[in-house]
Amino acid sequence: MTTTTASQTPLILDPAAQELLFRGARTANAFTGEPVGEEQVRAIYDLVRWAPTAMNAQPLRIVDVRSREARERLVPLMSEGNRAKTATAPLTLIAAADEDFHEHLPVTFPHREGAREALRDSPGRPAMARFNASLQLGYLILGIRAAGLAAGPMSGFDADAVEKEFFPEGNRRPIAVINAGRPAPDAFRPRNPRLDAAQVITTV
Repeated sequence: MTTTTASQTPLILDPAAQELLFRGARTANAFTGEPVGEEQVRAIYDLVRWAPTAMNAQPLRIVDVRSREARERLVPLMSEGNRAKTATAPLTLIAAADEDFHEHLPVTFPHREGAREALRDSPGRPAMARFNASLQLGYLILGIRAAGLAAGPMSGFDADAVEKEFFPEGNRRPIAVINAGRPAPDAFRPRNPRLDAAQVITTV
């Protein structure tokens, strides 16, 4: 059984960083008009790409929906309640899982010889792609927070239509659409409760 002594600190992350990344994190529903440039998006990705995944798989693929024409293609595919905020957000990203992630394993997982070939015909590969892309999506949201922005991740969209419109190659499955930017004064709903540790953690 592990116990915490007086000389140990349960959390070593600076309290201000805890607040920025976690305690102050809220789903944003409205944003100011301040733009978010491509350079900042790349900086966010360059930070979060180092976070761990299973077998160092990196199936996350991101479409930066930047042009007006692309935004007009996406908005009708969102659920009705998500259309207006997607139309006006300064940054909208489509996150998808690349089911052909295994093709990169000779570079990203070089010490496991034959990993690419082992996964090529594996029926579990699509689920592995989605699992790891979902991990990376969580890291991406934290990266957006680390950039001083707020994120509004959404699952309310027509996934089949988004796939057809933005991933016609047929091997990438959309998992979320994320709006981001500087939060507007009315960006947040009242915070809802969370489950406490006793409701979640079972020690055996």
